[in-house]
Amino acid sequence: MSTTQGEAPRSDSMATMERVVILGRGGSGKSTLAATLGTATGLPVIELDKHFWGPGLEATPPEKWATLQAEFAQADQWIMDGDLGPHDVLEVRLRRADTVILLDYPFWPCAWRALRRSRERLDFWLWLWSWRRRSRPLLLKTVTDHAGNATLHVLRNPHATAAFIAQVKARQEPGKP
Repeated sequence: MSTTQGEAPRSDSMATMERVVILGRGGSGKSTLAATLGTATGLPVIELDKHFWGPGLEATPPEKWATLQAEFAQADQWIMDGDLGPHDVLEVRLRRADTVILLDYPFWPCAWRALRRSRERLDFWLWLWSWRRRSRPLLLKTVTDHAGNATLHVLRNPHATAAFIAQVKARQEPGKP
């Protein structure tokens, strides 16, 4: 697995980007990044939150969630954004990914964004607070174990994310390799 961290990735690490998984703490901008990348690349975007949470924020059972993701992942091209914390069955989409983007932003900007967008339950805030200490190490291990051939981009702030997007857009311009 090749990895870029914090800075804009090297152009050779972006050679293949057809099946993209975007992960990160709540409020980090996963859906916004997915939409921006979808527009820049033409890849279809699958916002996993819309498919996972039922009425009253009822979680989809793990077996059903794995089956649904497997259906999404069968396509040749996609961007899937979502980090469903302890409810997720991440391995399914990672096995097909060629690119994994981890938004590793600090707590306070994510908390501010989450507060501005909607009311959240206590379990969300506990996950948000402990994400870097508990979820991040598990995510990185799962990525290593199930997406070994994928390129991992760890973006630590909005500046690094903007540089990443700029590089993707530059590669999409006619005449660019």
